[in-house]
Amino acid sequence: MIEGQASAGKTPKLRYGMIGGGQGAFIGDVHRKAIAMDGLAELVCGAFSQSYDNTLATGESLGLAKDRLYRSFEDMIRAEAKRPDKPDFMVIVTTNNAHYPAAKAALENGFPVVCEKPLATTSGQAAELACLAHEAGRLFCVAYGYSGYPMVKHLRDLIAAGEIGDIRFVNGEYPQEWLMTKLEDTGQKQAAWRTDPKLAGISNCVGDIGSHIEFMTAYLTGLEIDSLCARLDRFGPGRPLDDNATILVNYKSGARGVYWSSQVAAGHDNALRLRIYGTKGAVEWFQETPNTARLSLLGRPTATLSRGRDPMSPRAQSLSRIPSGHPEGYFESFANIYSTYIAALAKALRGETLTPADLDFPTVDDGLRGVRYIEACVESSAKGAVWLKME
Repeated sequence: MIEGQASAGKTPKLRYGMIGGGQGAFIGDVHRKAIAMDGLAELVCGAFSQSYDNTLATGESLGLAKDRLYRSFEDMIRAEAKRPDKPDFMVIVTTNNAHYPAAKAALENGFPVVCEKPLATTSGQAAELACLAHEAGRLFCVAYGYSGYPMVKHLRDLIAAGEIGDIRFVNGEYPQEWLMTKLEDTGQKQAAWRTDPKLAGISNCVGDIGSHIEFMTAYLTGLEIDSLCARLDRFGPGRPLDDNATILVNYKSGARGVYWSSQVAAGHDNALRLRIYGTKGAVEWFQETPNTARLSLLGRPTATLSRGRDPMSPRAQSLSRIPSGHPEGYFESFANIYSTYIAALAKALRGETLTPADLDFPTVDDGLRGVRYIEACVESSAKGAVWLKME
């Protein structure tokens, strides 16, 4: 197909504030660029760093007024909640330990939230945020960023339509090599906080990347985990948190699965891959080549599906932005999540009823389930890789 699809509609531009994402951070700039891609919301205020100088420098580079740059997220939320031109939602892109207090403060002051994953560092905190969001009717998105790819949407619809039959087995893997050495000892910021329990929580590898396998499997298939058996490894000498993990999974449907995540796997960059096997066929999707997928149907040649070239489900096609052969990637996936969330929020602000299609973004309930999954993996491993029921 030659035509691309425009994902932006007639949604009026909303306003947002950002907590975290100052100079030297990674994911905050991803969120800002993704939001800007469709022009549906503008950044109006920020508490970008624990360093006020960093916040000021970041705000100046983004063209924000100095009186809307704050020393702490608490100061920002209190002050912005009183403004007539207050933000319509808050984006939280801090280290894991600050997700809960920042999200709680935002919800309690009337703001919908987009929060990086994991939602919190304990399931108790995550459950509290879920309750607050539901009781207040605040839209809450957890940024599992890979679910916005059009091909992921197409495979989800294909699986739901029964094209590969009843699912028997899932193989999910997410290997990286970037922590093969003690990078955290060199002052590298991203490595330092992810390997620090005070900032990351109880898990590094499972919490940081293994949680994507759990979410993506649930999103694509609808399968619910019944029980799991996890072995978490610490190969980095003296490293307090896991850097490799192998997890056996039993689903409530009777299907089985194996998840492997690693940050010490030589030769791998960001190699999230999902293979889903059913009674009629199988699908395979690889994050580093996200515009294509393999479809193997019993008795038929294996096919390579291509975004932009091959017909896709209506939802997937609506999020495909440019013609075939022009790769859409990480930023576009995040932008698709944001365009959906912002459109839903605008609709809610107008008092309109939201449909299930409006809510096709990772929710606070997905975030809660993800934190419970991380805790179950850590507990199973600590007890000698025993089988545990998921609550």
